[in-house]
Amino acid sequence: MFCAAMAGQAGRRVLLLDNGKKPGRKILMSGGGRCNFTNLYVEPAAYLSQNPHFCKSALARYTQWDFIDMVGKHGIAWHEKTLGQLFCDDSAEHIVAMLVAECEKGNVTTRLRSEILSVTQDDAGYTLQLNGDVVAADKLVIASGGLSMPGLGASPFGYKVAEQFGLKVLPTRAGLVPFTLHKPMLEQFQVLSGVSVPSTITAQDGTLFRESLLFTHRGLSGPAVLQISSYWQAGEFVSINLLPDVDLADFLDVQRVEHPNQSLKNTLAMQLPKRLVECLQQLGQIPDVTLKQLNVREQQTLVETLTNWRVQPNGTEGYRTAEVTLGGVDTNELSSRTMEAKKAPGLYFIGEVMDVTGWLGGYNFQWAWSSAWACAQALADNT
Repeated sequence: MFCAAMAGQAGRRVLLLDNGKKPGRKILMSGGGRCNFTNLYVEPAAYLSQNPHFCKSALARYTQWDFIDMVGKHGIAWHEKTLGQLFCDDSAEHIVAMLVAECEKGNVTTRLRSEILSVTQDDAGYTLQLNGDVVAADKLVIASGGLSMPGLGASPFGYKVAEQFGLKVLPTRAGLVPFTLHKPMLEQFQVLSGVSVPSTITAQDGTLFRESLLFTHRGLSGPAVLQISSYWQAGEFVSINLLPDVDLADFLDVQRVEHPNQSLKNTLAMQLPKRLVECLQQLGQIPDVTLKQLNVREQQTLVETLTNWRVQPNGTEGYRTAEVTLGGVDTNELSSRTMEAKKAPGLYFIGEVMDVTGWLGGYNFQWAWSSAWACAQALADNT
């Protein structure tokens, strides 16, 4: 929508095809219905790609501040939630309405419920066979997203078009997605469903995020887990610090002096949710002793357990609940300035369909805006 609007306003005649019943469905459900439309701290380091340099040009040429300026011009009230994440005060519908208005300003023709059955190329450009119609254009932009949230119409369409025209598509997998746990551990921790704790979580490659962790009836979720899931590979462990803001050894030493007869369980409940402490004690992870009974070796083991808890996920919940798709069209096949396919002149790929995946928190929307803008500028230059 954004690319169509910008190209239309630059003088291109634009037809926007969408297989949905209404525009912007993924926008409407994002951020709990309030749309986390960008992040104050967008930078290339927040993106995963086999070519980490690819995203730099587009992000530098159309920044978060440019999109924030557009949001402001449309009178949309917003707020920062945490870590630079910007949300609409009211509803994600305002972002969709803004994009619709920008498309109208660019005289964009929009067709919903349009299924593209085939794409062919000749000297004049591209011909699309639709469900009930045929359209031709000299330029074709693919902004079909990834495989995440199939209930919203996600499909491998973009990957198939890329492969049809000889472009390499890198293996895809779910990103920003909750972990599932192996059955014994899952059964042990299901009683904690709904419990949230601050944490730091570290992948085997050393990547670390400091956000909240949420126990669920399927495994582990929350912002920390969603973030680290993009860096996790099947079979690997993650390390979790359940007390990132506390020096546990010092805390226990102080409490032992002041309250020697207090139970270890009640002492830990001063820093952790009581349900979590009780569960860990039932599993034998926390000794059933008073502070003065806790010996040095037990304390060292306890500190290791709570600040370096090693978990080997069974897997992830997959595309059904994933917020993004890792992998996709190989960026080495595309121009980082225009998003045009090097092997297929006039064919462009923008947004999530390519191998650029951002962190949780508005980064993927900003990549959509930035790559769309870069593409629209290229289309405008060709008028």
